[in-house]
Amino acid sequence: MALIGQIRKNSWLLILTIGLALAAFIIMDMSSGDKSIFGSSQNIAGTIEGEKVDWGEFNRAENILYANAGGDVFGRRASLWNYFVEDKLVRKEAEAMGLGVGKDELLDLQFSNDNRKLSPLILQRYTNPATGQIDRQQLTEIKTAIETRQITNPEFKTRWGYQEKEIIKTSLQSKLETLVSKAIYTPSWMAEMMYSNDEQKVDFEYVRVPFDNIDDAKVTLTDADYTSYMNENRSLYRQDAETRKIDYAVFEVKPTADDESNILNTMKELLPEFASTSNDSAFVENNFGTISGIYQKKAALTGSYADTLFNVAPGAVVGPYKEGNAFVAVKLLDRKVVPDSVRSRHILIQGTDQATFARGFQLLDSLKNLVESGAQRFDSLAVKFSQGPSNVKGGDIGFAAINGLAGPYGELIFYKAKKGELNIIATQFGLHLVEVTDYKYLTNEEGVKIAMLRQNIIPSEETISAVNNKALEFVSNNRSVNDMVTAAQADPSITVETSPPVKNSDYILGTMGSGQTSRDIIKWAFENGNVGEVSSQVYIYQNDVDFYDEKFVIAGLRAIQPEGMPSVDFVRGDIETQVRNYKKGQMLMEEMKGKDLNAIASAYAGTVETATDLNFSSSAIPGAGAEPKVIASAFALTENQASAPIIGNNGVYIVKPTRKTTVGSATNLIDVKKKTNTAMRNQLRGQIVEGLKNNADITDNRSRVY
Repeated sequence: MALIGQIRKNSWLLILTIGLALAAFIIMDMSSGDKSIFGSSQNIAGTIEGEKVDWGEFNRAENILYANAGGDVFGRRASLWNYFVEDKLVRKEAEAMGLGVGKDELLDLQFSNDNRKLSPLILQRYTNPATGQIDRQQLTEIKTAIETRQITNPEFKTRWGYQEKEIIKTSLQSKLETLVSKAIYTPSWMAEMMYSNDEQKVDFEYVRVPFDNIDDAKVTLTDADYTSYMNENRSLYRQDAETRKIDYAVFEVKPTADDESNILNTMKELLPEFASTSNDSAFVENNFGTISGIYQKKAALTGSYADTLFNVAPGAVVGPYKEGNAFVAVKLLDRKVVPDSVRSRHILIQGTDQATFARGFQLLDSLKNLVESGAQRFDSLAVKFSQGPSNVKGGDIGFAAINGLAGPYGELIFYKAKKGELNIIATQFGLHLVEVTDYKYLTNEEGVKIAMLRQNIIPSEETISAVNNKALEFVSNNRSVNDMVTAAQADPSITVETSPPVKNSDYILGTMGSGQTSRDIIKWAFENGNVGEVSSQVYIYQNDVDFYDEKFVIAGLRAIQPEGMPSVDFVRGDIETQVRNYKKGQMLMEEMKGKDLNAIASAYAGTVETATDLNFSSSAIPGAGAEPKVIASAFALTENQASAPIIGNNGVYIVKPTRKTTVGSATNLIDVKKKTNTAMRNQLRGQIVEGLKNNADITDNRSRVY
């Protein structure tokens, strides 16, 4: 009580102390760089036209839209970021132009009975791949559940809400594209020019002298050569963001001879039990094998064991054989003559989800009992209940080969079902009540049913550890990029590569591909890397199949290139071939000046070739490749006038037109205008959003978050 009394007497001191502590906290927080008292910029994925994209919102959208999705997580995030950017820009532009999506229109986009009114997203996501038809039943059930507020699954509600946003964005984008494309107009002079470009034709003779007629040793490249080439091709090399190049040394882990021998011996130890077991399914499951439910003919077997299986008794084990990067042993379970085709009939109940499958199974089970009891005929029930095209034939689909049937259906009627027996089976089309009615044997060829053990040949833990230790020692001894490259060149087991230019948010590192490890290396290069420095960390890439440490990688920052035109040093290795060919082209031009086609063909062991019936819009010469500059030059010449040497994409050319057609005015200019308008509108539709992005103020901070 005495302490409380003292606090009460000196409450002003307590308030002052708390105030000073709070002020100190605020000052510390403000001075921390990326943080503020209102939150951390680490939680902002980026800004689009001044509007923040919250990382929490971004992450929630990813979890909803890609729940349980496989594939590359970074690729999904890149697509999602692109969606966020496009959505905000399209909505802003649409609002400024007075465009919107009303409630009734949104309902039509999601549930209209007229396919032409449905959103492309609904058409894509709710079309049955087996039938190619919209799943009207599912859409109706969803609409009813929404209207009656019977949706109890919160995950579905959230996912549908995001889909509505996607539908609105897609609709607004379509309206913008339509609005802009309708404004396109082709004036008469342009229509005449386009008509002339398409209709005027030229034939020409040409000689091509490939660049490799000049030896590389005769070409010395200077910085001025690189600069000159880049200036002539500025649009190809100008960068819109800072990029960096990363050198990386790769220590690949490969199984040793001892590793391979140990794996082979381990498999051999399994073979006696493999041969004697009466429970093949359990044995292969416990030993990472597989068992086939079908009978395969010899032509379908690709392994070394194919011939042997047709000469041993059921129960025999053959192998182990080395097949590629694995050892395999095969047990013959059964061998019998396989029909070439089977006749069957079925009753199909279409279904795509658990609810419709459950109802379908109940119905088919009831129909099965009716047929088996003799109360109803199969064909009569098929006409009445089957949702497949064979219902009019009483469900009969005739004779069919196995490769013409859905997998489970074919396996059932060829290898499992007996004639006259009724079975219920699921395929991608739905649920089927199936009866085999006849077999057809033409070749009387046998098939085999097999169980297989397979063991991939992978490195042992000792081998992996040895390579890891080697990489750790290497990185401790080589702390600069130049040292790393020099040391790696002295060891054939180490490869060193230089990545293409990467941006801050990239996740693909050259030949190492995409994934978390590549992302970590790129993140290091931008956050902690100095030019010429090597990361102290050894990065690990796992094998995607067997999940062992397959590669140990050491990264170093080779170069940094700011936004704009790159320096010669930054692109030298990337464009050396193009610059060398460009300089060779200049040298060949000097050698070819003043010579006619035959003289040049003779001097360079070439031939005079002919190109015919090309128009101004043509971009390639048949047999010579893409050469728009050469074709354009032919149109600029008069008949039988030889050109000066022309540096093309695949060598240096001299061309001589032998025939040029003359084209008068278009007889129907309106049709030409319509054709040109259509082509330009189609081209424009894919460029409007890109144009919005190019002119928008976008800051991408994703690299701070992941």
